[in-house]
Amino acid sequence: MTENKPPIANPEHTETHLHGAVLSDDYAWLRDKQNPEVAAYLKAENEYAEAETAALAGLRDELYEEMLSHIKQTDISVPFREGDWWYYTRTEQGRQYAIHCRKSGSASEPGADAAEQVILDGNELAKGHAFFAIGATNITDDGRWLAYTTDTTGFRQYTLHIKDLDTGETLGGQVERVGSVVWAADGRTLFYTVEDEEQKRQYQMWRHTLGTSHGEDAVVYQDDDERFNLAAGRTHDGAFVVLESASHTTTESRVLAAEDPLGTFTLICPREDEHEYSVDHRNGMWFIRTNDAGRNFRLVTAPVAAPGRENWVERIPHRDGVMLEDLDLFAGFYVTCEREDGLPRLRLWLFADDGPEAAPAGEIAFPEPAYSAQPHINRIFDTTMFRYAYQSLVTPSSVYEYDMRNGESTLLKQVEIPGGFDRSLYGSERVHATAADGAQVPVSLVYRKDSREPGRNALYVYGYGSYGYSLPLGFSSNRLSLLDRGVVMAYAHIRGGGELGKPWHDAGKMLAKRNTFTDFIAAVEYLTMEEYGDPARVAIEGGSAGGLLMGAVTNLRPDLFRAVISHVPFVDVMNTMLDASLPLTVPEYEEWGNPNEETYFRYMLSYSPYDNLKAGSYPSMLIKTSLYDSQVMYWEPAKYVAKLRTLKTDNNPLLLVTNMQAGHGGASGRYDYLKEIALDYAFLLRELGIVG
Repeated sequence: MTENKPPIANPEHTETHLHGAVLSDDYAWLRDKQNPEVAAYLKAENEYAEAETAALAGLRDELYEEMLSHIKQTDISVPFREGDWWYYTRTEQGRQYAIHCRKSGSASEPGADAAEQVILDGNELAKGHAFFAIGATNITDDGRWLAYTTDTTGFRQYTLHIKDLDTGETLGGQVERVGSVVWAADGRTLFYTVEDEEQKRQYQMWRHTLGTSHGEDAVVYQDDDERFNLAAGRTHDGAFVVLESASHTTTESRVLAAEDPLGTFTLICPREDEHEYSVDHRNGMWFIRTNDAGRNFRLVTAPVAAPGRENWVERIPHRDGVMLEDLDLFAGFYVTCEREDGLPRLRLWLFADDGPEAAPAGEIAFPEPAYSAQPHINRIFDTTMFRYAYQSLVTPSSVYEYDMRNGESTLLKQVEIPGGFDRSLYGSERVHATAADGAQVPVSLVYRKDSREPGRNALYVYGYGSYGYSLPLGFSSNRLSLLDRGVVMAYAHIRGGGELGKPWHDAGKMLAKRNTFTDFIAAVEYLTMEEYGDPARVAIEGGSAGGLLMGAVTNLRPDLFRAVISHVPFVDVMNTMLDASLPLTVPEYEEWGNPNEETYFRYMLSYSPYDNLKAGSYPSMLIKTSLYDSQVMYWEPAKYVAKLRTLKTDNNPLLLVTNMQAGHGGASGRYDYLKEIALDYAFLLRELGIVG
């Protein structure tokens, strides 16, 4: 048998001198996508990975068919009403993409005999493209015109299209690099935002009028601060167009009466570093969620005519233990989306009259120890019904409708899991690991009850821990393929995430970033100590900033993990953050720090995975990237693997798999995506000793 030897990338030494330090880089040449040697290297790595996993081909097929058997391939979403129409998506067996449709109907339900109108068929639009995704969509108030954007490379660079839903005609003329889209109340004026060609940030808002060419479109606003991105939308009541400019730490909103599209946008509150706020409108009052009085936000109101901070009246105060994450505002009530003890809460408030005063009306109760809950699609402003989505690690995705008149929730739809799924076979827990500094790190667990063998199960731990993002504790039918083989699965809610509010995020970013990594290590140590898993059979996974986590903890404690899966990992921290020409770099200074300042440089260098690789033994590693990733460039994981090959002293597999036709999220088609997961799971099952 011929030995399958890993590819070797030829080193070309370069150095960066800064703050008295020398950054050595032998693989910077991999950045040149046009260099045929780069394509050859990525292809060689793919071929090597395929050869190394050839023996798993049967298992990959088995896992794919197994996961497919748990998906209702022909299905339909819960219809929601907007204007005079009921909108929904449906899928068909054998087709990769969703079909977006609508029907006419009454105020309470779609017409039983109403004809279906296909708005967008992703399968038709995707023809001729290896990748396809629909981005933003918005329909005029009268239901006639649809603005939508599409991406056919995976680079998250979207093209604007306008479709006449009365005739089915898509207008000629397109606009590139479009982000958000929103129609004014006249049904003729479209506002859209456009990204800068180099930095890939939404920096301009444009105005387009139906019947004119895009060459006549006008720039309404431009933000020249490289930290900020623009996004446009409408208030829930439809009265105003809102233009928000946001960095990672600061926001600023401008508003325009939706009936006056040629008017001038009014500033709500000028930007001030570290001040974030968002706005909605009801009966001549702004409802403003703001962190001006504390990191976890409070709710204030102000008159439309006088929105300045001097006129803000507090409605819900800041609370140290409760994060006010969002507000869903309706004509007669509102719902606050809060997070307390790491779990989401939906709390209800009733307006007494047309004024801004509201009284607490309880909250929607959830029965499980770890779950996800958030508003669903609620497009009708004047209603007594509130839709919300609920799921957990053992409960499939569900949509409920809560009736404000009687306080009752009705299940509208729960995703059907074919193949004999019995939720009673699975258990879920929420525990806390103690970090080195005493912080209590929440960890959510799921397992198959009849497979639990204390101290003997294979253990899988997932982590992210950046940008204040809270890991969603949702249901995945794919997960059953691991659970049913005895794997205990855990999700570590480490600092840098948002599970315990803004302070939890603050404690894991900038000059506190190392807490993210040590929290994760503490969580794994706790889980094995408490016999949730075998210390010799621990697998970990993370993606993007979670890929940074994978690289950092593997450098810190390579002995702790048997296998690592890292998706589109942000591992070349120093070189990326020192290159301000790359997309996203400058805005990211507010999350990681600016390495041009020595304090941040030294700190970031202390954990940057690429720069801290050294000779020694490493776990088995499967590292995946995409050629058209716009957020973590393909060369970061490619360089990381090339360098690690020269340093690792073990015989554990190190595999790099590059999707040559996708972006940050991997394959776009639902069947193709399942095949990617089948490879991940087959690799894990082999490395954890569950299959030979």
